[in-house]
Amino acid sequence: MPTPSSISRSEPVIAVIGGGPAGFFAAVTAKEAQPSCRVTIFEKSSRVLGKVKISGGGRCNITHDSPDPRELAAHYPRGHRELIGPFTRFGAPAAAAWFTDRGVPLRTYPDGCLFPVSNDSQTVIDCLTGEARRLDVTVRTRAEVTSVVATDAGFALTLASGATARADRVLIATGGRAVAGPLHGGYALAASCGHAITPLVPSLFTFKVDDDLLQGLAGIVVDPVRVRGVGHRGLAVQDGPLLITHWGVSGPAILQLSAWGARHFHDCGYRFLVAVDWLPQFDQHGQDEALADLATANKSKQLKAFGPWKLTRRLWVRLVERAGLNPDQRWGDLGPRQRAALSAVLKGTQLAVSGQAAFKEEFVTCGGVPLKEVDLRTMQSRLTPGLHFAGEVLDIDGVTGGFNFQSCWTTGWLAGVALTGTGSEDV
Repeated sequence: MPTPSSISRSEPVIAVIGGGPAGFFAAVTAKEAQPSCRVTIFEKSSRVLGKVKISGGGRCNITHDSPDPRELAAHYPRGHRELIGPFTRFGAPAAAAWFTDRGVPLRTYPDGCLFPVSNDSQTVIDCLTGEARRLDVTVRTRAEVTSVVATDAGFALTLASGATARADRVLIATGGRAVAGPLHGGYALAASCGHAITPLVPSLFTFKVDDDLLQGLAGIVVDPVRVRGVGHRGLAVQDGPLLITHWGVSGPAILQLSAWGARHFHDCGYRFLVAVDWLPQFDQHGQDEALADLATANKSKQLKAFGPWKLTRRLWVRLVERAGLNPDQRWGDLGPRQRAALSAVLKGTQLAVSGQAAFKEEFVTCGGVPLKEVDLRTMQSRLTPGLHFAGEVLDIDGVTGGFNFQSCWTTGWLAGVALTGTGSEDV
């Protein structure tokens, strides 16, 4: 009897479950690779590409300027080793060229992020949906797939409405979402086909902090800082901007720490200490010397007179108070112990985190289909021939900066080529 992988390749019927970035990219790639194939996207909601619409504040950070596959892969807490090969086949330069060639010119910002010149995510949506229409990809909305069963003739799909469909090959690209309760969506479909699901927890979240140090300082940005999770061994420190919010702290440094520490912080109930180095440009000795020089140069001035090293005056005064000093005190009156106390606060202010809040624009899930169960050359299941995966349903997640979309483009492209049967394991 035939298996899904041995179905005739002349006009394969391909079902793409999920109308997000990975699903659309795979569908378009498949039709470009083999125009005779029949591709249908099944999207459970009333609109496709919803995450693209809100990403980057409505601007859509398409990818990152990281031409080297190893350098690019280093930005993925889950997948940093496994993605080197896929990025070699279809990396950031290829993704940027794909959109540029299809009428979406891009602009590279100083931080390496690539956005459409239009600064409007709708440009990206129009490109993907326009390509799907041009290539005759069928898009069905309000069409949630609740069951995928491998048969001798391919796959049998059942929808929430009770309708059925068949396909020679199936791509699950339903995105991710860490919610309590039983598995749902693409995770449940993958599990029904024999796949384990790495436990799902949030990644990329801000920290809730209730500390007098931060009260009334919402909106202040310090760039750069260095942050680390206190007591979390093996968790790398993160550098970058920090934003003080009404509920605690956010910004790239915090989001990166949340991504790399997603499981650590989940396991401790999101109650832990984070240490902030407000002046990472100095080592401890250099900072001690800088404080001594500052005291010498400003002997007659009060500590509260100005905020040094580009720290705002309001934040500086709070840090002075945290060190047990009086902001009215003059620099020239500081003794060695007082300078040491101030230096200790600047190098490692500890804040008690009491919870996490989703960074709504870039909500990402840690966990999903284990990469060891997928052939990363084709994104095909190692357990069920003819079944493929792409995007965040896989146990892949990146930090902010266009990395999560890039993994969608890469895995979607690899899956799209393989779904038609026109490619090979060497793509």
